[in-house]
Amino acid sequence: MARTPGQADRRDPDWEGVRLHVVSGKGGTGKTTLAAALALALAAEGGRVLLIEVEGRQGIAELFGIAALPYEERRIASVSRRQLGLPAGEGAPGEVFALAIDTEQALLEYLEMFYKLGRAGKALQKVGFVDFATTVAPGVRDVLLTGKACEATRRKDPDGRRRYDAVVMDAPPTGRLTRFLNVNAEVAGLARIGPIHTQAQAVMRVLRSPETAVHLVTLLEEMPVQETVDGIAELREAKLPVGGVMVNMVRPPVLDAAAVAAVDGDHREEVALALGEAGLGGRSRKPETVRAAVEPLIDPLLEQAREHAERVELERAQRADLQQLRIPTYELPLLGEGVDLGGLYRLAGDLKRQGAA
Repeated sequence: MARTPGQADRRDPDWEGVRLHVVSGKGGTGKTTLAAALALALAAEGGRVLLIEVEGRQGIAELFGIAALPYEERRIASVSRRQLGLPAGEGAPGEVFALAIDTEQALLEYLEMFYKLGRAGKALQKVGFVDFATTVAPGVRDVLLTGKACEATRRKDPDGRRRYDAVVMDAPPTGRLTRFLNVNAEVAGLARIGPIHTQAQAVMRVLRSPETAVHLVTLLEEMPVQETVDGIAELREAKLPVGGVMVNMVRPPVLDAAAVAAVDGDHREEVALALGEAGLGGRSRKPETVRAAVEPLIDPLLEQAREHAERVELERAQRADLQQLRIPTYELPLLGEGVDLGGLYRLAGDLKRQGAA
């Protein structure tokens, strides 16, 4: 069942115990934006959250209005309940850190960790081996990217406490998500033993555990919804943990159900009368003069009403398809002014209110 932003300010989160949130979606649905908003929502109770980008687009830096992120974990925001428009809580604000994973640097790190190559690894970088290896064996690249997220999820400080309360990964689009996450199958033909095989096994233990949830972002449009439905089916077939669906850019209906149902009728006279009463017929009170003044407005208004009614019906059908998935669904509003930092915090507040964090 969909949850909308107008519900109670405090409710139990749907993903208690989940430490790794993987966020994907069809291109253009705003998955990076909602991954960032989810990270803020998860940190709002005073926690520490790591937001990871794996596609090299520097989308996180752009959203937060900061310089391009290096290959290191860097604090990018603090957040409290009050900043999300929620009643103030106890304790200090939470923190969001970010990491843009560089495949080349991750592979060098991996070679040093498992093979102790040191300077030899840097020499391989100079001759182009790293780029060659990740191109010829893309499964290795995915192991490195997912492995970094899983390592951060499990990492502990010297005092034994988890370094991060949660990790949010802005993952590749839905079309290649399952292959990206199912690294065990991808590297099976490359290495049946050895460190890369061991790493893939460790990654899959995290990805298939109750500590992970894979959320998909969609729009109330036919193609994104169908891709979401197909993506959920693929995740279930691969035995990967399905999270929730975040429906982005939802526009409130301007017409109520009765108006939508009546839009196909002949309403020219009613519209003309309403426009005249609204003063759009000029100063004259003569019916024929008023009618002549409002006549050019009638057809465009009726056409807009029909288009709006069609959109409402289409969105109703798409919602019904999403409800058939029987998983938590969260609706986020369309921000007409675009998503600036204030809008990002607003979306985080909406996710928090609806129980996504």
